[in-house]
Amino acid sequence: MTGMSEDAEDSAVLVDVYHVGGEFPTMIDLYLVPSVDHEITVASAVAVELGAAVLLPDDSLNPTRYVLSEPDGTWRTVHVDEIETDEGTERRHLRPCTGADPACAVGPERNAA
Repeated sequence: MTGMSEDAEDSAVLVDVYHVGGEFPTMIDLYLVPSVDHEITVASAVAVELGAAVLLPDDSLNPTRYVLSEPDGTWRTVHVDEIETDEGTERRHLRPCTGADPACAVGPERNAA
């Protein structure tokens, strides 16, 4: 994979794949050893390799904000609505994070005491 260091001594990867509905119907939990590149770099490499968008949580405490890695290798911060179903959490209504989104206004980092 292009986003991972090929000279890393421990390049172990654990992957769990399961299917849910929504705009991102395949969920992949990817566990990397600490020596591997940053998550966004790996997500971008996976998106390019698969030719599909990859959604991963950002580093904020806002539960609706994610990083979207696109098939061309670019990434951007976005918001999605989450709906709990019997199959798992569906993520729908993808939209850019502009700071004006109501989800940003009510995120935990804005309400922290």
